[in-house]
Amino acid sequence: MNFDFSEEQGMLRDSVAKYVQDDYDWETRKAIAASDGGMSPDNWQTFAELGWLSVPFEEQYGGFGGGPVDVMVMMEEFGKGLVLEPYLATVVLFGGLLQKGSNDALKEALIPSIIDGSCLGAFAYLERQSRHEMSDVLTTVAADGDDRIINGEKVVVFNAANAGQFIVSARASGNQADKDGLSLFVVPADAEGLELVSYRLMDGQVVANVRFNNVRVPASNAVCAEGEAWDLINDVTQDAVLAVSAEALGIMGQLNSKTVEYTKTREQFGVKISIFQALQHRMVETFMAYEQTKSLLYRAVCDFEADKPEKRESLLALKIMIDKAGKLIYSEAIQMHGGMGITDELDIGHYAKRLMMIGTAFGDAMHHLTEFTDVRYAS
Repeated sequence: MNFDFSEEQGMLRDSVAKYVQDDYDWETRKAIAASDGGMSPDNWQTFAELGWLSVPFEEQYGGFGGGPVDVMVMMEEFGKGLVLEPYLATVVLFGGLLQKGSNDALKEALIPSIIDGSCLGAFAYLERQSRHEMSDVLTTVAADGDDRIINGEKVVVFNAANAGQFIVSARASGNQADKDGLSLFVVPADAEGLELVSYRLMDGQVVANVRFNNVRVPASNAVCAEGEAWDLINDVTQDAVLAVSAEALGIMGQLNSKTVEYTKTREQFGVKISIFQALQHRMVETFMAYEQTKSLLYRAVCDFEADKPEKRESLLALKIMIDKAGKLIYSEAIQMHGGMGITDELDIGHYAKRLMMIGTAFGDAMHHLTEFTDVRYAS
């Protein structure tokens, strides 16, 4: 199998890498993280001008028509720079739900505005009781003529503080954890009855809990057929897991390279610590963990690109490896840098915190291991 990137994919990767290197240094990133919204609107417009926001969208909406590989090469470079702008929340999740949904009017109205950078979106799906089960939804939607009334609460909503539009999962019928009976609706951020409480996660992201108190939206705001949203939710969140896995790979690579460079400058007993064989062995282990993760990522992306039957199994194995390899790599990086490795002053600790958050995104390793076992050994 040919793992070489196409010329267009190589150019895309190089453009993101150059931007991160030249315009997204550590001090710039810290200033963005400390801002109220946790992102830079100017950077977002630059992303639009460079065409990055168009990558996964179909050409009929002004998009590039890219696939999983194109998103992977971008997200890996974003990971290297710990980029805070909401590409995952707006383009992969919010935009992905719109594009793969069945509401053509919403696609035509919103996707071009995502591409030009004027629309920031968020996907509100997680609830207090649901943990990692995305079908565990207590938020309700009820019909009222040509309108729909939404009541409930969503927590840890990525990019909620900056979003102009939300896509909200709500239960139209069925029991609490049923996959049947779920609906998705576009809700404007300024809708009456919508309340938002923002807070910052340890990796610098600004998220929010969003309360819906008799929020009224037209029935035409349904992203897909009402009560039949589960397959769409599952499909798009799989794309999101691929995306954050690529981001995690970029972070692991940076941690490894920064740690190796540090061992070449730090001295102990009058010599560089890079000559100590025990540390060399540990750095080889982290390099092997990185390469194993990279191989699993490439396999999963290829399976999704070809829409192979085993793609779900590959994705589950990848997420388990992200957690296992990530813990090893950031733990060794912190240890070899000493106590300052976990401080806010050094970027090593911030890379580690982002890896920790990715490890729990869309389900932790135990959640995915349980599902992997069910899929692999299903009778």
